[in-house]
Amino acid sequence: MNQSEHILLVEDDRSLRELLQEELEAEGFQVTACGDAEQGLQMLRSQTPDLLISDLRLPGADGLSLLPALAQCDVPPAVLIITAFGSVQQAVKALQAGADDFLTKPLEMDHFLLTVSRLLENRRLRNEVRHYRSLLAVEQFNGIIGQSPAMQQLFHNIRQIASADGPVLVQGESGTGKELVARALHDQSSRRDGPYMVVNCGGIPSELMESEFFGHAAGAFTGARNQRAGLFQQADGGTLLLDELGEMPLALQAKLLRVLQDGKVRPVGSDHEIQLDVRIIGATNRNLTDAVADGSFREDLFYRLETFALQVPPLRARGDDIRRLAEFFLTRFNARQQRRIKGFSDDALAMLQRYAFPGNVRELQNAVERAATFCDTPLIEARHLPQRICEQPAGQSLPSPTTGRPATTPPVSGDPEGMPTLETVQRQYIHQVVQATGGNKRRAADILGITRRTLYRWLE
Repeated sequence: MNQSEHILLVEDDRSLRELLQEELEAEGFQVTACGDAEQGLQMLRSQTPDLLISDLRLPGADGLSLLPALAQCDVPPAVLIITAFGSVQQAVKALQAGADDFLTKPLEMDHFLLTVSRLLENRRLRNEVRHYRSLLAVEQFNGIIGQSPAMQQLFHNIRQIASADGPVLVQGESGTGKELVARALHDQSSRRDGPYMVVNCGGIPSELMESEFFGHAAGAFTGARNQRAGLFQQADGGTLLLDELGEMPLALQAKLLRVLQDGKVRPVGSDHEIQLDVRIIGATNRNLTDAVADGSFREDLFYRLETFALQVPPLRARGDDIRRLAEFFLTRFNARQQRRIKGFSDDALAMLQRYAFPGNVRELQNAVERAATFCDTPLIEARHLPQRICEQPAGQSLPSPTTGRPATTPPVSGDPEGMPTLETVQRQYIHQVVQATGGNKRRAADILGITRRTLYRWLE
């Protein structure tokens, strides 16, 4: 039994009321008892119980008069009606009015307690289903969860670029979801019904890359007994994602540039070129500007790809999306592992919100799954999170309210041990944003990339 579950008992027979209250409390429930419907209505207005047990016949208004008040509850309680005047007609009337079950006096105590347990379990299950549906129904864009201003801008850019047909460069830190962005570009484009191929440029041996990309003719090299279509041919009419593009050798970069310029490929060992219609998307977590400067990436290929460039924001710049994603990952974990973890404690959420997440969304997903695996309480608590999240280092830079780039913290004189904690810096920064917006909480929340509810919680 869940000791936090609350039962409201409305019974005019004092001896039976005391007996039922004693039996229910012995089972670990919190019980509030009263003798008439008027008192029951007052109690319902002050607190919503998990279960309402009411006699049908009461002095004054009957037990069914309590049911309309339950419609005002955000999460209505389960309802058990009991009476000494049982009949099929009364049972039907009670059930039609919203009761979940109906028992007649004299009550058999084991049956009564079993019914109470079953009704509360059914209510828990209904609430869990409602909670999971609300989380799974969170607004998504092609499977990408994000309501922060940074993500909404990314979604807007994806829609615009998808309607074009040139190559696209998707850049972002590891774990930000670059592959999801590439898939969204394909699904939003006119090529959505065509093939979608993905190749990891860092996972193919350099000596096999040309054959993998462009295919080969029969007998082109030792072991090439049959003709083979390359990835470009397989993606004809659709999209080819070149993941880890920055790892592509320079020799292959030159051939890729020619494909982008004329749309033709020449299989290894073939005398003929093949005309193709493939949209190329390159994804990388490398800074290609630096790669061009050090000579590891062709400048002309970079500028050809950069025509349409998308920057996927890091998780630390996405504000309240951290909470949304954490709840989404927990919902999926519960469904897969048949667990019933209700959510995160305030302390756990606060730690997730202020952690920098160098591994971004992938790191958050792994952290949630680990915490849920070790969770032994109704809510994931701070102690369940990975140690690195609980020990967030102090002094980390926060995004500027005007540029969105990390803001530098003024140096602190004296012993480094006297430097402010991250929580102190965050609090100062939040108040700075609120002051800069003239106290406009909605505007401040938009700048911070969080909901107003989160802003109020942080201000408290």
